Amino acid sequence: MDVHPITLTGRLVRLEPLSETHIPGLTIAGQDECIWRHLPYGIINTAEKMRQLVRSQIEMAQKGCDLPFAVIHLPSGKPIGCTRYLEISRPHRKLEIGGTWYGTEYQRTGVNTECKYLLLGHAFKILGCIRVQFKTDVRNERSQRAIERLGAVREGVLRNHMIRADGLTRDSIYYSILASEWPAVKANLKKKMERGS
Repeated sequence: MDVHPITLTGRLVRLEPLSETHIPGLTIAGQDECIWRHLPYGIINTAEKMRQLVRSQIEMAQKGCDLPFAVIHLPSGKPIGCTRYLEISRPHRKLEIGGTWYGTEYQRTGVNTECKYLLLGHAFKILGCIRVQFKTDVRNERSQRAIERLGAVREGVLRNHMIRADGLTRDSIYYSILASEWPAVKANLKKKMERGS
């Protein structure tokens, strides 16, 4: 698996390697505290907190553990959120898609569907993954519905999986899509994008 920074472009979004140049736009996009409710970072509502988050993800990328992307909304040209490959396992040809967040006005639009279509397509077709996984907080029902809507299979719950920035323990639900399932998932996502959902 040759995982390296790359730009992935669709009709609605462009996923480009995350950099410090994205910090001002991401700070604006991330102002609503509800964005951060179920993410492990705490509330990222200042430029300094966003800088710390971006730098930590860039450091993980430099170690080869993660590959973070800024999500650029093509009609406006603005950075509207982030997503990334993480838990990259080259020997086992698998990775996770996660750390995903979008500004509130871009939630429940076609943004997430297209982002996942681009990331999954690159993972299976170019990187040769045999498995792509997702995880979410057991309390985050909206995220669970979004992952299930992709066509991912729910695998189970890791209890007390992590401690969030607010001190609460988090149970995480795991989902996956296998390479053999990708053609059907791809067709489903294409239909959703054609409908604009």
